[in-house]
Amino acid sequence: MLDESLLDTPEALAEADHRALLRGAAEAGARVRTAARHATEAGVHDLKPDGRPRAVLIAGPGAAAAGAADLLGTLAGPGSPVTRLAPTGVAPAAGALRWELPGWAGSVDLLLIATPDGTEPSLSLLADQAYRRGCSVVAVAPARTPLAEAVEGAHGLFVPMATAPYDDQDEQPPLTASAPGIFWALLTPLLALLDRVGLLTAPPDAIEKVADRLDHIAERCGPAIATYSNPAKTLAAELADALPVIWTEGISAGPAGRRFSAALAELAGRPALVAELPEALSAHNALLAGPLAASADPDDFFRDRVEEPPAFHARVVLLRDRPIGGLTAAPSARDLALSHDTAISELEPEPGGELETLAELIAITDFAAVYLALASGA
Repeated sequence: MLDESLLDTPEALAEADHRALLRGAAEAGARVRTAARHATEAGVHDLKPDGRPRAVLIAGPGAAAAGAADLLGTLAGPGSPVTRLAPTGVAPAAGALRWELPGWAGSVDLLLIATPDGTEPSLSLLADQAYRRGCSVVAVAPARTPLAEAVEGAHGLFVPMATAPYDDQDEQPPLTASAPGIFWALLTPLLALLDRVGLLTAPPDAIEKVADRLDHIAERCGPAIATYSNPAKTLAAELADALPVIWTEGISAGPAGRRFSAALAELAGRPALVAELPEALSAHNALLAGPLAASADPDDFFRDRVEEPPAFHARVVLLRDRPIGGLTAAPSARDLALSHDTAISELEPEPGGELETLAELIAITDFAAVYLALASGA
């Protein structure tokens, strides 16, 4: 059950936030600026690439690396495929994970390693394997870790992961892969790098605008802002007893929706479904017409609100980038949801560049996942 009263009590939220998730979400803009500075100091903007890589391979553990690979692949487009190397192993522990280069990887490919840990032996071996194959290697990870030494030995480029002053304190809780600060700390240097090699457009001024937009969202969605005027708290309250059915529209919205689903699972312990419009309308039509639809329980009106728990129903969350050329499936999405008496929440970013609008969708949904986690005791 969600304690909605906690959402409007900043002191109680702070007390419940044992993983420092709210602080990470609020400091996302600062992490972007720090990460951009680290990339500059590491020499990313001084690189003189010989041309675009044939393929970009991304390796790293957890939701942050998976989300970064998803986002970079979406922004880069089909011109230079971005492939995540998923780990294998018997456990998610650093020493148990294994990564391998595909057999075709060679001197015309680029290997990116992104990890908030840096102690994974297999990632160090992967950097060495890439060096022997002739692949270029770039890594973003905490400084003074085994991976940093391995990348230096492989004649690659190492960018220290942006951290906050409190990250090194002994009393800090373990890093959470879906935490907003980690995601932006890993993603920002990779954006700068792929801009330099010509795979996507993310110049320094665009990254600064991303940081500004994240600061703006932190002001709108912070714990001191009441639920009625806070889009993240409002969304968390709307999803309290619902199965989120996340529909996305637009290039930027796709990665944001998939990250929201991952954050809900890892931070709040909530399942969610995600699909892109217009295919989502056919993929989830039967679901909305089934037992999870609000109209599926006609006796719910007579339920004892004190003794009986609320029924678990689907709720559509529509994440939209601004439509290009006026073509949009949003009206059809609303009609389908309402025809099954299914509630719908909508988020659409303010005008801006592609990276800015993407950052806004990610930031609001990150805050919503955090509030849902704290208010439900996850």
